Amino acid sequence: MKQWLLWLIVGVVFTPAAYAATGELDLTRSAVGISALVLFALAYLLVMAEEKIHLRKSKPVLVAAGIIWALVAWRYMQDGIPGVTADAFRHTLLEFAELMLFLLVAMTYINALEERRLFDALRAWMIRKGFSYRSLFWISGVLAFFISSFANNMTTAMLMCAVVMKVAEGDKRFINLTCVNIVIAANAGGAFIPFGDITTLMVWQAGIITFNEFFTLFLPAVVNYLVPAIIMSFFVERRYPAALQEDVELKRGALRIMTLFLATIALAVLYHSWLDLPPVLGMMTGLGLLQFFGFFLRKTLPGSLARKRAMAERQGDMERIRSLGQIVPFDVFSRIARAEWDTLLFFYGVVMCVGGLGYIGYLELLSTTLYGNGNPTVANVVLGLMSSVIDNIPVMFAVLTMQPDMAHGQWLLITLTAGVGGSLLSIGSAAGVALMGQARGYYTFVGHLKWAPVILLGYFASVAVHLWLNAASFAEYSLVS
Repeated sequence: MKQWLLWLIVGVVFTPAAYAATGELDLTRSAVGISALVLFALAYLLVMAEEKIHLRKSKPVLVAAGIIWALVAWRYMQDGIPGVTADAFRHTLLEFAELMLFLLVAMTYINALEERRLFDALRAWMIRKGFSYRSLFWISGVLAFFISSFANNMTTAMLMCAVVMKVAEGDKRFINLTCVNIVIAANAGGAFIPFGDITTLMVWQAGIITFNEFFTLFLPAVVNYLVPAIIMSFFVERRYPAALQEDVELKRGALRIMTLFLATIALAVLYHSWLDLPPVLGMMTGLGLLQFFGFFLRKTLPGSLARKRAMAERQGDMERIRSLGQIVPFDVFSRIARAEWDTLLFFYGVVMCVGGLGYIGYLELLSTTLYGNGNPTVANVVLGLMSSVIDNIPVMFAVLTMQPDMAHGQWLLITLTAGVGGSLLSIGSAAGVALMGQARGYYTFVGHLKWAPVILLGYFASVAVHLWLNAASFAEYSLVS
């Protein structure tokens, strides 16, 4: 199903009208252009088949990106125009590098908090409280909505899924229903703040929407989550799971690392809003602060262990003494190594592939077809629906590269729809794909699909709320336009 967008592009290629290419040469109808398009389609077919063939999604797009740009460079050299392709590639690479470093720092902090057991402590608290199934349904969804606004939606969804799997062990119906709710919440929660999703981060770093303007999408995002959640909640049985007991002790420095993470986000916002510097500079500064704190934790670890061991000996707690002997020093670089490199490299491959297709001229064709003669609201809603069958990263990167002439409210709309459109299918977002692996046999494609009508209802409701609340912004044109 993810080839729908590719079919649309292929259909655009053979329309009779003539279009201007992004590069100096119009290669859309050339052998190089068609070959590049077919290569990208084949790479994406392999990405779609990741679950079946167990080939990491980054590999095919990395190879496709290299070949596409090589074909374009070769054609330009044949026409006696060397060098310009390299400049275009470097421009695309710079856009990716800023995003990648930003994401790398965010992933490092999330992994550090996970290693310090902050998320384990949250899970244990929820289990100890003995909530009913309906309460667990709502609590896991609401937490997923808000946590995903600063952590990525995949990490958030996996955390909440771990809670549900632990509490409702063996209850397939409840686990599937709650996982659907979690995916919707995690995707909606990432739509109203730059750090919630890669697509929102791309829009913010492009300077199209300011940090404060993202919060105008808060109510539409809430509606996007609440409409399907309210309907699904009526299908949750009124009963209680078996009582469980789990004690989790936070590792030293967990709360201070959380504080540093919030300070790092604040730095990124201040650098961008007050100093007009790229947000990635604030994030990299925050990574340096985390390294300093890691140095402090390592240097003070022996003294801390000695105090804790002495206390455990006085209490005769032999299990505590053994656990203290297994503590290893905190290492920032081990957290960086645990970043989702497959996701980052997939992101690189997709951005480079789309950048290459844009340089060939295909994005100009797509822009003219979607935005040139029609209603941009319809185009943005359709692209949001497409993000459920193709990753929202290439969808948003394509829109940013096309830079269609549309009102500021339309840029807010495509940010919303690309962020929440992936909730329609389990394969439409990183959160859904991750949960299909984590809750294999419980949360399935078909199990998610049967709730698609109510999810679609929430999707259109959120669009309607945005069109109503932010009507004034549809008369304001972005600087990019």
